[in-house]
Amino acid sequence: MKIILTVTGIDHEGIIAAVTNALAERRVNVLDVSQTIMGEYFTMIMHCSFDENEQNLIDLQEAMIPVEHAQKVQIRIQAEAIFKTMHTI
Repeated sequence: MKIILTVTGIDHEGIIAAVTNALAERRVNVLDVSQTIMGEYFTMIMHCSFDENEQNLIDLQEAMIPVEHAQKVQIRIQAEAIFKTMHTI
């Protein structure tokens, strides 16, 4: 399954490391990443993939909750199919 993962919050050290470590622990592959600092805000968009036979989207979102709390960021995960469908209509 391919997903789009977004991370937003106040910028500080360790956000990328925390997010990517948690993804690696869940066997999620990062295909592409874009991140920027907008004033004091950190924003990152990641295109990722994982084997949906090993876990589902809800399990992955729940696994990222401790990262959200520890890093004080918001992490949103959506299926890539949503974006493809929106642009097909």
